[in-house]
Amino acid sequence: MKFSVNKSVFLVALQHVHSVVERRNTIPILSNVLLEAKEEGIFLTATDMDIQVLESIEGSEVEIMQMGTVTTSAQMLYDIVRKLPENIKVELYSENSERLAVKASSSSFALNCLPAEDFPSFPGEDFKNTFEIESKDLIRLIDKTSFAMSMEETRYYLNGIYMHTIEEKEKRLLRTVATDGHRLSRVDMSLPEGANSVSGVIIPRKTIMEVRKLIEDNKDKLQISLDETRIRFTLGKVILTSKLLDGTFPDYSRVIPEDGGNEKIVNVSNESLFQAVDRVSTVSTDKSRAIKMNVQKDTISITANNPDQGSASENIGIEYKGESVEIGFNSKYVLDVSRQLKGKNMLIKLSDSVSPTLIFDEEDESALFVLMPMRV
Repeated sequence: MKFSVNKSVFLVALQHVHSVVERRNTIPILSNVLLEAKEEGIFLTATDMDIQVLESIEGSEVEIMQMGTVTTSAQMLYDIVRKLPENIKVELYSENSERLAVKASSSSFALNCLPAEDFPSFPGEDFKNTFEIESKDLIRLIDKTSFAMSMEETRYYLNGIYMHTIEEKEKRLLRTVATDGHRLSRVDMSLPEGANSVSGVIIPRKTIMEVRKLIEDNKDKLQISLDETRIRFTLGKVILTSKLLDGTFPDYSRVIPEDGGNEKIVNVSNESLFQAVDRVSTVSTDKSRAIKMNVQKDTISITANNPDQGSASENIGIEYKGESVEIGFNSKYVLDVSRQLKGKNMLIKLSDSVSPTLIFDEEDESALFVLMPMRV
């Protein structure tokens, strides 16, 4: 195998594929990237057995001198290419499957390889459902829900985002939901063409994070393909295929109070609330991050007490005419929700000190956030 490729193009491709590789692997081949030089270009593949990323480099950016296949350390190759000077060609050459030579300018490296035939294959064809979605829409769905994903391995079915289609007020919608049992985020968008049969899938946390990185600066549409056990994201020359989480996502509608349940409505400046909570929570205990909100007519008092460090309080003006209510929250959860609001004001719908609290974005009716109160 022998080819030369533009450094900047090669680095971008390596950046995309190497990030799925786990730093510590009990199976050595999973630390490697598969490099395939074919007539039409080079193909880079990396996998952790749950996710596979494949990227191709074709056209004038690459010159194939000899076709072939090798695998070498993904992290090592990425680090080498990253440190090379800009605007140069990188030449990769291998006579056998044991060593890979990397040459660029006055630098040369010889990397150990593992047999390409040992690299795991990933089933990836015959998806039942395929649709296109704008990158900006997928970014919105991910950003407004991913913060609420659970980190607990015991309830693995919460370690991701639940995506499904619904019909509400005679509109077909694509909905994403995430919860960790303490908070919940639910976001809707108009149903993309072809997405009618998304019955309900749980996309794993790592997959969500990798896809989010891929579409960061993208302004084009991407293609999503689905079946019962897998999901594929196709974005230009990059294809990410992932297993879905096996399990049943809980009936999240049961924790969302029905209309009329939360009648105490607070209208508050999102920026003012964020800054006040951020300041007051400085003295809260590291473990609970607890703050107390005392909501009264036109004022909300935010307090925190830490037996070891001291206390803090701050008052901010609000629009509220109902009965006073005192309620405790994890300050981190309040800040996480606040970061996702694009409107100037946050609408908080309260019931009492022990019932779920609803939070809405003044400028985005399709997003709903639920926070469970805590004893303070």
